[in-house]
Amino acid sequence: MLKYLIILLIVVIILLITVIIIKNRHTKPLYMDEMEGHEFEYYCADILTEMGFVDVEVTKGSGDFGVDILAEKDGVSYAFQCKCYDKPIGVKAIQEVYAGKDYYDRMVGVVMTNQYFTQPAVDMAKKLNVMLWDRDYITKGNDE
Repeated sequence: MLKYLIILLIVVIILLITVIIIKNRHTKPLYMDEMEGHEFEYYCADILTEMGFVDVEVTKGSGDFGVDILAEKDGVSYAFQCKCYDKPIGVKAIQEVYAGKDYYDRMVGVVMTNQYFTQPAVDMAKKLNVMLWDRDYITKGNDE
């Protein structure tokens, strides 16, 4: 009986260690998490260039009408809003890029972030046809 309890205890410890490792790996801060807003915009511009976007242009800091980067790919024009936060991104970013996309006469609006999106933000983006690129999407192929 004692033998089975020891084996059970070892299995539980291994499972707990596995869960902790997976959780810590998922929440591990990345280089981009330490950036300031404008620095993150240039980081995102570099990612877009690596992804094959052309005419990638970071807009001026203030008065950008909710758009941080303008770019094109395969004949499609894009307006990007970049958010480098320490918490999930809400609906405001979707509203900003949705309005800014039309201001700059762009076909597609995208919000890029080092975080994830709240469910209301996801719902609004779906309704307004705004693309959401979270930390998993923008780091795919761009590992530090």
